[in-house]
Amino acid sequence: MILLEINNRSVEETLTLKFKNALAGQKPESIDIRVADFDGVLFHISNVNGDKTKVRISIALKFYKELQEHGADDLIKRVYGDLLTETEEGKQQKPESIDIRVADFDGVLFHISNVNGDKTKVRISIALKFYKELQEHGADDLIKRVYGDLLTETEEGFNVSLLIDLENIPANWEEIVHKVGLLKRNCFASVFEKYFDFQEQADEGQNRAVINYREDETLYVEAKSDRVTVIFSTIFRDEDDVVLGKVFMQELREGRRASHTAPQVLFTHREPPLELANTDARVGDNIGYVTFVLFPRHTNKETRDNTINLIHMFRHYLHYHIKCSKAYIHSRMRAKTSDFLKVLNRARPEPKTTEKKTISGRAFYRKE
Repeated sequence: MILLEINNRSVEETLTLKFKNALAGQKPESIDIRVADFDGVLFHISNVNGDKTKVRISIALKFYKELQEHGADDLIKRVYGDLLTETEEGKQQKPESIDIRVADFDGVLFHISNVNGDKTKVRISIALKFYKELQEHGADDLIKRVYGDLLTETEEGFNVSLLIDLENIPANWEEIVHKVGLLKRNCFASVFEKYFDFQEQADEGQNRAVINYREDETLYVEAKSDRVTVIFSTIFRDEDDVVLGKVFMQELREGRRASHTAPQVLFTHREPPLELANTDARVGDNIGYVTFVLFPRHTNKETRDNTINLIHMFRHYLHYHIKCSKAYIHSRMRAKTSDFLKVLNRARPEPKTTEKKTISGRAFYRKE
C-alpha cells in the first residue's frame, strides 16, 4: 500500500531552497509560483509588493467558508501565529469574449455572445420557430414576469434576449444562471399556464391552443371545468418505432396503476383521438397521438410548475427511449449471434480423412 504525503512537497522544497540561499548570503531572487494540489486546492508562492526578501505563501480552498464554520480560522491562528499576514486577494481574471450557438430540441437555437464587443456584457438569445404561436398565449408577459430587468433589446433573428452584466454580479447569481437555463421551458410554459387558469376558473368557452412545435408535429391544449387535455402528435420515422412506441405507451398505462395521482395517458395510432375529430389533424400509418388528461391536482398553483416541467419534454422523452430500446435490442441481437456462431463452430464435424504425423515427422493418412 502506498501512503500519500500529507504535506505539499513542492511548497516545502521551494521554501527550503529560499532559506538555504538566504543563509548562504546569496542575493534573493524573485518568485511567482502556483502549485496545484488535490481537491482543487491552489498554492501561490510570491514576493510581497516586489520585495524579493519577503516570500508570501497563500492557499485557496473552494470549501474554506465551510471550514470556517467549524473553527478553521482559530486553528490557523493557533498553529501559525506571527507567520500570518494580510490575505492575498484572488487575481481578478479579465472577461473573455464569447460567441457560442447551441442547438436544442424542436429546432430551438441559443446564441451566447457579447454586446457590441463589450466582454463584460453577455447576451443570451433564443430563437423558436413557433414563438409567434406562443405569443398568442401570453409568452411575452410570462417572460417579462420571470426575467424582468434581465431582458434587453432582442437580437436580430431571435425572439428573446437576456443580458448579464459581469461588472455587477448579484449575490444570487447561481439562481439567475439556473433561471436563464430554463428560458426555453418558460417560453413553452405560457400556453400551459393559460389553460390551467381557464380550468381553475371553469372557463370552457376558449378555443383550443394549437402549437406547431415541430415540422409536421403539433401540440394541442384544451381546458374543461374539471380537466385540461394535452395532446401531442408525433411522427414515427420507422415502422419499428411504431411497435416500440406502442409498447412504451402500454408501460405508461400500466404504470398509472401503481400511482393513483398520475394523469390518464392515452395513445392512438393512425387516426387522431376523438377530441380532434373534425379538425385538420394528420392521419397516416406513421402518425401517433399521445393524450394526457390533467386533473386539478396536476394544474393547481402548487403543482403546475412540476407538471409543466415534465409534460413539455414528453415528446423527446418518448423518442429518446425508443432510440435507446432499439440500440439495446441491436446490441443483444449481436451478442446472441456471436454466441450462436461459437456453438456452430464447436459443433463442426472433423473431416473423415485426416493427416497425422509420427514423432519423426513422417505423415500418414488413416482411411476409413
